[in-house]
Amino acid sequence: MNPEFDFEPAAAALASVVGGITDDQLAAATPCADTTVRDLLAHVIDLTEAFRQSATKEAVGGSVAPPPPAGRVLPADWRGRIPAQLDALVAAWREPAAWDGVTEAGGVSEPAPVMARIALDEVVVHGWDLAKATGQPFTCDAGHLGVLLDMLRDTPAEGVPGLFGPVVPVAAEAPALERVLAFTGRRADWNAAAVLG
Repeated sequence: MNPEFDFEPAAAALASVVGGITDDQLAAATPCADTTVRDLLAHVIDLTEAFRQSATKEAVGGSVAPPPPAGRVLPADWRGRIPAQLDALVAAWREPAAWDGVTEAGGVSEPAPVMARIALDEVVVHGWDLAKATGQPFTCDAGHLGVLLDMLRDTPAEGVPGLFGPVVPVAAEAPALERVLAFTGRRADWNAAAVLG
């Protein structure tokens, strides 16, 4: 089937944020509980490759649940590796065959279009997490926000264990990005100073 959307805008936004992260920010807190910028970058390396493999179907029959972000070591070449893996992810999901059938990522099996939406959520939301953690601007394609709102609108109030925290109350007329973040248990006004108390 034809691709439902192109990952390029989300991938470019995440790559831009990654490019702006300095070494002295690696230990900073992020909106993900108990997860530093370093931890989250290591997770991004894992997820970009996992979702590329889900597009090519390489992962089928062999994917496993990812380790907790805090359990990963950030490779020394992360500044070059993440943009390269994002490019590979974009290219893989541009292939019509990527959207056919059932595929896997992280030990979970889903129809390919569902897996693509999950991948988009990971790229967008962790892009925002890293931008917030490092004081950078973040933008998201309006079409991508629509895709994510459609996917997330039925998220249970208690969240999804292992994926999202409890849904954060937000006004129905709030900006689309703020509503997406709320469905994933995030507050748009999060800041590191509040975490440090």
